[in-house]
Amino acid sequence: MKNHKSLVYVAAACALFGVTQVSAGECLSHPATVGFLPKLDTDPYFAVAKQGAEKARKEIGGVLIQQAPSTATADAQIEFVNNLIAQKVDVIAISGTDANAVAPALRRAASRGVRVVSYDSDVAKSARALYLNQAKSDSLAEKMLDSMGQLIGYNGQFAILSSTATATNQNAWIDVMKKKLQSDPKFAGMKLVQVAYGEESEQINQQQALSLAEAFPNLKGIIVPAGIGLPAAARALEQAGLLKRIKLTGLAPATMMKKYILSGVAQDIWWNVEDLGYLTYYAAQALATCKVNGKDGDSFTAGHLGKYVVGDAGEVVLGNAIIVTPQNVDSFKF
Repeated sequence: MKNHKSLVYVAAACALFGVTQVSAGECLSHPATVGFLPKLDTDPYFAVAKQGAEKARKEIGGVLIQQAPSTATADAQIEFVNNLIAQKVDVIAISGTDANAVAPALRRAASRGVRVVSYDSDVAKSARALYLNQAKSDSLAEKMLDSMGQLIGYNGQFAILSSTATATNQNAWIDVMKKKLQSDPKFAGMKLVQVAYGEESEQINQQQALSLAEAFPNLKGIIVPAGIGLPAAARALEQAGLLKRIKLTGLAPATMMKKYILSGVAQDIWWNVEDLGYLTYYAAQALATCKVNGKDGDSFTAGHLGKYVVGDAGEVVLGNAIIVTPQNVDSFKF
């Protein structure tokens, strides 16, 4: 444990050079140990993001640890936060299952000198310094809604099959979609009939997709903003012979949805997942060495991705996602 005098000295030194600390941790003069904490250990999304983080680690050094629970719950993540603290990591990079429930554990980590960033799915702003966002929430939400509109002719009933009721990113996208439905004349003919939850489980997503089809005989489409849920729903509806009637779109690895996209029964909204892990690792190292502190206007360079500027509330946006169609699906490696 770092002693109080050394922390005071570092705080004074950082203040002298115009660096605002984001936690009790010292400004490192060497590459940090970064602990990645995804929502779930079996989700291939996070395995690919880790590949990007490993590329970054090979470029700039440091140590990368990735650990995750087998169930996507806040309690499970909290246990892993404590494990990473015990392993004396310098930075925790977390994809939050529940923004507020994990916050006390993350603040406890900060009190012990561990800096915190979130990626993919944000946590409470008071519990982290940076949020590495794959794309702006309003942009993703509008793309999903526009994709659904294209598939059903901007007319008719559709549902949303999200991950969990507490998922920060999905809830933000759903809120934007609801507002767009009320305010944008382009979507006036579309009606959202229900928001259901797949609980980060392939089986539950399949059951929920079939339940939505049964509950709403006039259902034309389902938006599934979750990487596990979209291909699971596609398989269930395909086996039930319902994909001709019910179209799908949402967020998932393009390769997992390729055959459905090529057949015209589904679309997808996606980005370069490997780059998200790569960016997160660079940001974590920049934070650990006090090159950035989460302040609006801070900037850092992330290898081949170039320069990034920290925005409002510590948000750093990877870039723009696009609608995956038969014309561009082959350009996605994941």
